[in-house]
Amino acid sequence: MKSLCLLASLLTMFGCSHSKTISNQQVSEKEKITSSSNITRNSNQDTFRNKIDSKSYSINDIKEQVTNVEGQQKVNHSVSTTPIKQSTLLNVVLIKQNPELRYGCEVTSLAMVLNYAGVKTDKMDLYRRIQKDSDPLIKSASGNILRWGNPADGFVGDMTGRRAGYAVFDRPMVALINQKLPGRAVNLTNLPFERVLAHVSSGYPVVVWTTGDYRLPDRWESWYHGKQFIKTPLDLHAVVLVGYDSNYVFLNDPLSGRKQVRVNKEQFIRSWKALQSRAVSYK
Repeated sequence: MKSLCLLASLLTMFGCSHSKTISNQQVSEKEKITSSSNITRNSNQDTFRNKIDSKSYSINDIKEQVTNVEGQQKVNHSVSTTPIKQSTLLNVVLIKQNPELRYGCEVTSLAMVLNYAGVKTDKMDLYRRIQKDSDPLIKSASGNILRWGNPADGFVGDMTGRRAGYAVFDRPMVALINQKLPGRAVNLTNLPFERVLAHVSSGYPVVVWTTGDYRLPDRWESWYHGKQFIKTPLDLHAVVLVGYDSNYVFLNDPLSGRKQVRVNKEQFIRSWKALQSRAVSYK
């Protein structure tokens, strides 16, 4: 998600088609990430001191109660409380985004998820239905993007690739899920990755945002949308999380056309967090 004056030839390279093809061996290597922190709350009132001092709160406990998505409406964050399995692998149909939807990784991934849920739909139906941000692309003489749309509001650009296209984020995807499965959309964005895995453990595939090679983004761009300043990686991609085990996650990738791609779990989590921990599904 280098200097991006690159765009003189401009945006034949955006969104999902701006991805790298890699082998399973390549995506299985990376360092682990660890993060833990505890916060102890104390009271100055003696009558409550013992009760409060004895309780410990973790950062993840706090994150589960706070949704940090600017300007977005509240959405359903509920997920199954069924104990998570050590491993699982869902047989989700693979759908390819090309040739019709060069930048359509999000709706193509969602088509896989909805088909697994028993919904009769396809990527072109979802392409027509997804909210669009119609703000035109405005660039400087040197090729830098000056103004464009906001992916949080709708798909930015042209998904077919006839013109420059970029991406769409979680909120319009949640609205689209609710069109097909009224009241059943689940937005897992900003929740701990363990909650995403728990949802898959309960039998629900999840659309997750990452990069084309499932590593940290290295191609960033920024522009204005009205008065909003948007900074986002260009090598953004969306795939379907269909399984996991102790060391790996398994993905259906609509761009590479590979099913149940095995990726190092900790490496993938790093890329997912860099893309603002976005994930959507149904219940």
